[in-house]
Amino acid sequence: MIIRKLYRFENAHIVRQCTSRRCSRSIHGHSYKVELLFASSSLDRGQMVYDFGLTKGMIKEFIDSFDHSITLWSGDDPDYLADMKRWSERWVQLPVNPSAEQFARTIFLIVDRVIEQTKMVNGETDVRLDGVIVHETDTGYARAGRSDAYNSTMGPTNIDTIVFSQRVMDEWTNPGMFKELLSGKVFVNPTSV
Repeated sequence: MIIRKLYRFENAHIVRQCTSRRCSRSIHGHSYKVELLFASSSLDRGQMVYDFGLTKGMIKEFIDSFDHSITLWSGDDPDYLADMKRWSERWVQLPVNPSAEQFARTIFLIVDRVIEQTKMVNGETDVRLDGVIVHETDTGYARAGRSDAYNSTMGPTNIDTIVFSQRVMDEWTNPGMFKELLSGKVFVNPTSV
């Protein structure tokens, strides 16, 4: 069975080396919608795949990191990167160009890691992230599944080179959560949300 959780964020970027001059040469923004698809072959004690309330913690905070932020590609011009970081408190730097496709892959990799390192406490078994759909516009989206997210020919498959601005991290409930995620810490789902 598959369940879906929807998130929204406003974000600015430049997608270097794409065909469209407007996209590749001008900072622009989108009202993104992100769908997370969770799957399991069984249901928990509440007869759910995964309680939607559990997605309001770390998962929501990581996705919210992109809201009212500029997303940067670490391979971009160093002067541009420095200027954007100088003039924006909220930014996220990725090891990949911030296209809808790479947003889908990046979000998949982060959320997959959160689920993988979460100790389930309500009888959830086999809960996994099945896919991430990133709607960049009302008429266009990118969907990443596990094979896309971990396909190294599409770009890096690790998340350890993602950088969140200090302001983004300061707004998290736990400003050290990304460092903890990278360290392999096990997170325990609350018994009541």
